[in-house]
Amino acid sequence: MTVATESTTHTDPDVAAEAARRRTFAVISHPDAGKSTLTEALALHAAAITSAGAVHGKGDRRGVTSDWMGMEQARGISITSAALRIDYGDCVLNLLDTPGHADFSEDTYRVLSAVDCAIMLLDSAKGLEPQTLKLFDVCRARRVPVITFVNKWDRPGREPLELLDEIEQRIGLRPTPLNWPVGIAGDFRGLIDRTDGCYTKLYRAPGGATRAREERLDAAQAAQMEGDEWTQAQEELELLGEIGADYDEPSFRAGESSPVLFGAALPNFGVSQLLQALVELAPAPADPVDAQGQVRPVGAPFAGQVFKMQANMDKNHRDRMAFVRIASGHFERGMVLTHARTGRPFATKYSQAVFGSERSTIDTAYPGDVIALVNANALSVGDTLYTGPTVQFAAIPSFAPEHFAVARARDASRYKQFQRGIAQLDAEGVVQVLTSDVRGEQAPVLAAVGPLQFDVVKHRMAEEFHAPVELSHLDYTLARRTDAASAPTAHGLSGAEVLTRRADNELLVLIHNKYRLRVIERDNPDLALEPLLAGGVADNA
Repeated sequence: MTVATESTTHTDPDVAAEAARRRTFAVISHPDAGKSTLTEALALHAAAITSAGAVHGKGDRRGVTSDWMGMEQARGISITSAALRIDYGDCVLNLLDTPGHADFSEDTYRVLSAVDCAIMLLDSAKGLEPQTLKLFDVCRARRVPVITFVNKWDRPGREPLELLDEIEQRIGLRPTPLNWPVGIAGDFRGLIDRTDGCYTKLYRAPGGATRAREERLDAAQAAQMEGDEWTQAQEELELLGEIGADYDEPSFRAGESSPVLFGAALPNFGVSQLLQALVELAPAPADPVDAQGQVRPVGAPFAGQVFKMQANMDKNHRDRMAFVRIASGHFERGMVLTHARTGRPFATKYSQAVFGSERSTIDTAYPGDVIALVNANALSVGDTLYTGPTVQFAAIPSFAPEHFAVARARDASRYKQFQRGIAQLDAEGVVQVLTSDVRGEQAPVLAAVGPLQFDVVKHRMAEEFHAPVELSHLDYTLARRTDAASAPTAHGLSGAEVLTRRADNELLVLIHNKYRLRVIERDNPDLALEPLLAGGVADNA
């Protein structure tokens, strides 16, 4: 890494001050750990909304704010990331909700490229689950500090010390609890603040739709109220003190330890404590590093990177929106930026702040903020936008797909809509679209990390583009990058197929399975077969 060049050393102190107020973070978890519920609860406690809802709400409860897509509300899962901008006290919180299902981990990976901190959400009964482990590996690879929130403490679960031990043993992250529950999982009484020893007694709000009532008590009052449960909690706290499980900022920022908080998102228990920890502990935006390894101060001229594309959030206008994380500088609506990939100007007349599916015009923004640029047909995931001296940030890599299917239009008269829809889903990264001379553009191959992505394709092609598709699944499980010199040999291999990815024109070889791959590599030692990225690391299957 090199120091900033002379062209970027002139910085704006006002921009740096605004950047210091920002906290940009994501929530990561295994499916059903309560991620969308926690996202809603954080927005509720920050007074961004007046009542929290559930995906399958009853009575007058609304749908979860971040789950805006019809398919999300129908299935009760998050299948696309969403951005929520919340003003809280003197801070601006940029909360990026992510898909919880493993099949959409590529979307989550892109979001993690745009945050400065992550909340790792654990189910109190299940602890660390497979998808949580994968996402933590991505956080570690990207050096994203992690705050842990143990959720669902109002339901039966495991011992708190057992959960802490699992975190340290399985992922090598030293847990440092900031608070401690009084009452076992399923009998949640309240929380002890390890900083001052005070006790917060929690009272459930009807239906969990509003903030839980909290009562602050000193140690003597708490002991009298909670009896044996208080005594047990104090004994556990003494043990934490003996083993040195205390918050340490340098190790947290280095990704070596994780502050831990306990709570229950559905009844809004412990959410205000998590919110305060985010404000106090989560890092503000740091000076970004460009693709050449040069540091660009946050106060330098504007630069930002597209980390997500999304079409048709507004069904009335059928628009295409680019989500841009601001890396440096002061953004003003209407400014003309340079698109680094093409060198062409890009006007920002239509720039918005997004709160779930709701949007409002944004006139100014600073490092750490996420802006949504409307009708961004020229932009793609990973693109850099800037003013002043040229800058380009490192590309956001695609995951190695494991599932493949041929797509065909069910109605030949809707072929133009079919082409438009497939191209849009490719640009968004919903699936990777592969073409070849053998199959032709009328039958592209869709490549996905998980099979649920194909359900999204069928739903969106029918509902948004009015071009229903038929999908024929292919018996391939691996993709490898090759080159023009190896392509003729690869074309003739049994159990393999050569395709060109439309987005970057790289040649990919699809292979039936890892056993067939080993045979091909053994019999063709000079054949170029380069692993792709999988889960933030090289796919070495």
